[in-house]
Amino acid sequence: MNQMRIRATIGAVLAGNLLACAFAPSAFASSHREAPFITRNPKIDATDFYMFRSYQAGRSDFTTLIANYVPLQDAYGGPNYFMMDPDALYEIHVDNNGDAKEDITFQFRFKNTNKDTQLTVGGKKVSIPLVINGGPIADTNAAGANVRETFTVTVVRGDRRTGTRAMVVNADSGHTAFDKPLDNIGNKSIPNYDAYAARHLYNITIPGCSAPGKLFVGQRKDPFVVNLGETFDLINIKAPAVEFSANAEKGAKDDLADKNVTTLSMEVPTACLVSATAGDPVIGGWTTASLRQGRLINPTPKSDADVSKEGGAWVQVSRLGMPLVNEVVIGLKDKDRFNHSKPSADGQFADYVTNPTLPALVEILYGSAGAKAPTNFPRNDLVAAFLTGIKGVNQPKTVTASEMLRLNTSIAPTAAGMQKRLGVIEGDNAGFPNGRRPGDDVVDVALRVVMGKLCTLNIGCAPADAPAGALRFTDGAYLDETMVNTSFPYLKSPIPGSPQK
Repeated sequence: MNQMRIRATIGAVLAGNLLACAFAPSAFASSHREAPFITRNPKIDATDFYMFRSYQAGRSDFTTLIANYVPLQDAYGGPNYFMMDPDALYEIHVDNNGDAKEDITFQFRFKNTNKDTQLTVGGKKVSIPLVINGGPIADTNAAGANVRETFTVTVVRGDRRTGTRAMVVNADSGHTAFDKPLDNIGNKSIPNYDAYAARHLYNITIPGCSAPGKLFVGQRKDPFVVNLGETFDLINIKAPAVEFSANAEKGAKDDLADKNVTTLSMEVPTACLVSATAGDPVIGGWTTASLRQGRLINPTPKSDADVSKEGGAWVQVSRLGMPLVNEVVIGLKDKDRFNHSKPSADGQFADYVTNPTLPALVEILYGSAGAKAPTNFPRNDLVAAFLTGIKGVNQPKTVTASEMLRLNTSIAPTAAGMQKRLGVIEGDNAGFPNGRRPGDDVVDVALRVVMGKLCTLNIGCAPADAPAGALRFTDGAYLDETMVNTSFPYLKSPIPGSPQK
């Protein structure tokens, strides 16, 4: 299971008494800064991964894949802002036969070009210190932009390193290089960011796919919600005991409300992702980032381009499939190890799922309030939720237990305006953990599932195994579909560094 952010308030109905508790033994930040090594490399830190049947009107034959990177972006974070790492390899993987190995991989590589705009000052040409040279910016690769960031996408079929490779192509221009928009510097530099970003939404030809897809890479408003500050401060929640009501799920501060993120978004024909030979509509997905094995730092660089020299094989250092796994499931000593591993090797982490510590910590903190941990071991309900998929919902016909996000593509998407934020446990089988939509409140779902919600549904255990299985656990930071858009790339425009016109 993967990364977690958490500031949690446990709201529950127990023995006819209305009750709510504060809860946060660890930090739920789906995957923001979740492992020691990745904190030193924020440009390759995956924050969230989404995979769902597109619910934009007229696009139900497509599946949307979204991999977010570079956490906790302050909108005013100049002068360099948040360009991607040109020395890194960003990937989205799809397993379409249940063997815990990638069958299709989309590889993203970035290139940053400094145009070196200069001004004549006192008779001398001098390079400016900013990413724009006057503006306003309105188009791709605008003259007013001092930096151009481009990227390519390669589709690999088979093993990510040895499989068959082909370039994704801009269906309108025939080019294989795509422009990435500048981050949202402010309303003076980029007066209409929505229109500007829309010019970077591409129709694409994906080799091996019979229909064109869509592509967008750029800064967006971080769609994840969580109260981080009070959680980290020894669960210093202002109102730790309030009568439970629907308002308890909206009672916390979202510390990511003013943060942006960088998204790698693709909309791919669903028929191109499933395996015709496997005859299975269920696919699994996850995202990774890798660095070269060796790095030499240049003590006397002459430009940004020669600060370091990278070489050797690619080494995976970031991994994210299901949300909240590495953050609050994997033990501290194994967090970097998990980030370096592949799903096919997940047997080494099995104890963290079958004998999880998170429910035990909840009971230690709040057992007196009725938050008792499930008693079934091994936790086959969690194995179903995180490692195999739930039978009859999103479990492949043949499955190797492994951590990844799984989506049953035969389940029709739930239209915008009709979605349930708690997904499957609220009766919306098109939502988490059957894939994940941006408006699914995965923190609330995960809290309830680890405390035994699936036992109440007789999935992997019985109701008697989960004394607190019916409690309405919540982190108090509310999320639903109204907080994102209804069309690709679904995530809202980023917060501007300067809101002034």
